[in-house]
Amino acid sequence: MPTRPELANAIRALSMDAVQKAESGHPGAPMGMADIAEVLWNDFLVHNPGNPGWFDRDRFVLSNGHGSMLLYALLHLSGYELPISQLEAFRQFHSQTPGHPEYGDTPGVETTTGPLGQGIGNAVGMALAEKMLAARYNRPGHTVIDHHTYAFVGDGCLMEGISHEVCSLAGTLGLGKLVVLYDDNGISIDGQVAGWFTDDTAARFEAYGWQVITSVDGHDPRAIRAAIDTARAESGRPSLILCRTVIGKGAPNKQGTEHVHGSPLGAAEVAAARAGLNWPHPPFQVPAQIYAAWDARTRGAAAEADWRQRLDAYRGAYPEEAAELERRMRGELPGALERAAADYVRACQQKAETIASRKASQNAIQALAPLMPELTGGSADLAGSNLTLWKEARGVSRADAAGNYIYYGVREFGMGAIMNGLALHGGLRPFGGTFLVFMEYMRNAVRLAALMRLPVVYVYTHDSIGLGEDGPTHQPVEQIANLRATPRLSTWRPADAVETAVAWQQAVLRADGPTALVLSRQNLPHQPRSEEQLAAIARGGYVLLDCAGAPEVILIATGSEVALAVAAAGTLGAAGRRVRVVSMPSTDRFDAQDGAYRDSVLPPEVRARVAIEAAHPDPWYRYVGLDGRVIGMRDFGASAPAGVLMKHYGFTAENVVAVAGELLAAQ
Repeated sequence: MPTRPELANAIRALSMDAVQKAESGHPGAPMGMADIAEVLWNDFLVHNPGNPGWFDRDRFVLSNGHGSMLLYALLHLSGYELPISQLEAFRQFHSQTPGHPEYGDTPGVETTTGPLGQGIGNAVGMALAEKMLAARYNRPGHTVIDHHTYAFVGDGCLMEGISHEVCSLAGTLGLGKLVVLYDDNGISIDGQVAGWFTDDTAARFEAYGWQVITSVDGHDPRAIRAAIDTARAESGRPSLILCRTVIGKGAPNKQGTEHVHGSPLGAAEVAAARAGLNWPHPPFQVPAQIYAAWDARTRGAAAEADWRQRLDAYRGAYPEEAAELERRMRGELPGALERAAADYVRACQQKAETIASRKASQNAIQALAPLMPELTGGSADLAGSNLTLWKEARGVSRADAAGNYIYYGVREFGMGAIMNGLALHGGLRPFGGTFLVFMEYMRNAVRLAALMRLPVVYVYTHDSIGLGEDGPTHQPVEQIANLRATPRLSTWRPADAVETAVAWQQAVLRADGPTALVLSRQNLPHQPRSEEQLAAIARGGYVLLDCAGAPEVILIATGSEVALAVAAAGTLGAAGRRVRVVSMPSTDRFDAQDGAYRDSVLPPEVRARVAIEAAHPDPWYRYVGLDGRVIGMRDFGASAPAGVLMKHYGFTAENVVAVAGELLAAQ
């Protein structure tokens, strides 16, 4: 039977071999954390390599994702469908072993990590999801949701500000099944962290309300096991285990220094490490007895089989709850949702309300949430402004986690990362609100949601200078362009309550990526539509108002500026001009339509085009061309009443008429 050091050395060898072959990578963390990983994965982690998606598995997050070979070695050794050929293809094009772990590329990878601190945020979301679902579905004598979330973090993760946001909230909510193991090796890229990171980490986490286990020798399996046992015994608080380690342990001339952090060891050092570790095997070769000791397939299948027996018993005792839980686990939407969402859109058109789109969003949530119990809301301390609450919303707390609304506090970035974790865990469909301008704080979490194709929804209100007196610090300008430029993120800026209802409809029905809803503070007038126009909203851009015959000029607008375009079209039409108004609530959805439809909305022969949006103008030139004009924001706003600002920056029907007139005169 192999010894524990031999099992850990298999991780070290595979990691240094893969990095050396790729001629790039980070061998330091995998070699330094190998002993911690060996104890966790062989003694505690409940998972099934034969079914990586088993719902009640423990979750493992490598927040310091640059150490990806640690995770790939663990997955390979324990029996996941990750053959040695993939480890040999580390960091190569189309391999399952990219430079940082990527969700969806590799079986067993729970989330995409790399930007430091994001992974611990995701782990908090996963642990929160477990607690919420357990509170909702477990019954006396029937425990069907019961698993832990483990995360590895490094110095960099704890230096990043997001770690404060998410770990503070984790302590407040009492996430007792979250166990974080800190690779306290004292080294980062620039060298000894003592020059720039002298926080009392233990005191910091104790202040958050965590159980903190200090002074653990990260190379002593017995000490590691005892620490994890202590962490698991604490049910009311998350636990942080501070493991003192040597970065790059096993590399005799480079261990303990920054030189082993982010570059290959070199052939000579690899050979020296092999000798020092008593690992005489050639690169990428692991003895059969070590593979056998690592293999988790049999015990993983047994653990899942035991859970399925418990689920069968639960199904017999609580058939309705079991059916609902299993639907959520499969990621299926309620059967009545699609029809109900369509009916709600038609009802909004008939109601013809003039309201702010943020209020229309709240109305849509109220209509959809009772039909979609997995919908989980939240806001970064702006619920009353974002209007993210609904009648049945119930806050999640330490004592009662069975609710469906998370009060994130002023933690925009943390909210974004936690929402990603909720979505990754499964069983919940999160949305969260803040002001559009504060999207900047959560930008990296939004990007990762798009990268992972997670179906999360962002409710971004106060969408322009139309918010008025709060001034340029709160008035978004470049943020919508940023969102629209993000691949896989669908962005909607609706013109009225009806388009808002469609935006929510499309957001909740979407399963392959996130959606951003950009909403107004001010009231937006209802726009009349035919049935055909109503159906066309979902295509992202459509003809809202047309003329007899071919148009001479096309006005394109979104959000509050659609009403300006309609008013300007009336003035131009009265002067004998043929004007078409195109409402384009979602440019990405419009761009996804076939060329024939796009040309029917924006005929190529009509070159006189004006786009109107109280935001950065650059994205609109793709629609108006070099001959067209964009009425947008080329500088920051100012503090003044909304009406004053709109007039000053040219967002009036009169200015739209004047600009269109200039284009027509130039033809």
